[in-house]
Amino acid sequence: MIASFIILGYSCRDTAKITAAGSADADSVLMPKYATGYTVKDSAGVRLVDVGKGYHFALVATEETAVPDGYTKVRIPIKSTICMTSLQLSNFTVLDAHDVVKGLTGTKNLFNKDILQRVNDGRIVKIGMEGNFDTEMVLAANPDVIFISPSKRGGYDAIRETGITLVPHLGYQELDPLGQAEWIKFVGMFIGKEKEAYEVFAGIENRYNELKAKCQQLTANGQKPTVFSGEMHYGNWHAVGGKNYLAQIFRDAGAEYVINDEETAGEDLEFEKMYSLAANADYWRILNSFPGEFSYEALKASEPRNELFKAFKERKVIYCNMKQTPYYEISPVEPDLLLKDFVAIFHPELVEEDYQPTFYYQLK
Repeated sequence: MIASFIILGYSCRDTAKITAAGSADADSVLMPKYATGYTVKDSAGVRLVDVGKGYHFALVATEETAVPDGYTKVRIPIKSTICMTSLQLSNFTVLDAHDVVKGLTGTKNLFNKDILQRVNDGRIVKIGMEGNFDTEMVLAANPDVIFISPSKRGGYDAIRETGITLVPHLGYQELDPLGQAEWIKFVGMFIGKEKEAYEVFAGIENRYNELKAKCQQLTANGQKPTVFSGEMHYGNWHAVGGKNYLAQIFRDAGAEYVINDEETAGEDLEFEKMYSLAANADYWRILNSFPGEFSYEALKASEPRNELFKAFKERKVIYCNMKQTPYYEISPVEPDLLLKDFVAIFHPELVEEDYQPTFYYQLK
């Protein structure tokens, strides 16, 4: 369920600037503060959006509007689109814009009842998975644009031949939790909900930074708990790197992540290497799709050496089950709640006594 957003830290004057096309004020409000995958500027009434390396879009209100060379014209607001990932879909969910979504790659692990109903009654079609798209279903969705994830499995050549504009959504590449959430504003520009997107993100930003500041103040002169992440799968332990957004959330929650190298987002390690890093860590974070109720017994059964970790012995595993929680479906736009889940475990004195976690809880 989407949290109710209490909007703090912005003014009516700020949101009014958003619609002031061509002004420096509009540029300053629309330009992302945390996201690194896109930039925005206004030029002679045309909103110019640069995405990643080599993608340039000019958002216009009328087809007659002239745009600079090298920019693909997109008439806004778009009325229909296809989402390739749950992260993209989360942006539309939080902006109450499911009407714009006409196609999805699939519904596996999808919890949202409104989206599921739209799929069941045909308002949203399933176009197949990346690398194996059904072009006929893509055309049936009749999208104005398609949001894509260019570095994933791809298969976009067939779609590109339809002439439909492909717009990269690079939220998944962001290493800052607020940077990932800020793609709400990116989608807002395309669907005509710039003001709403700005207000929603302002609330997320305020709540996140307020709690982060409390953690920093609490741990300024004290020892931080240590935490590690992941499990063994197929002979390797995929360890979240020190540059990963999750590692940043750990730090913002007042904990010390065991991998200090901030040069990598992730890497595969042998058990012995992971154990050397995390044997004495205070907490162990796990996200999986275990069928049924996950337990310490199940964790030991999957890899007997797991019982050697201090966090296992002291029953300090932090857990989220993707089959029971819409983690990937909504956490990208709720980094403030993700942060609060961890703070409730690392520093429970900073949250209310009856706090109920949204995603992660300490496994008993």
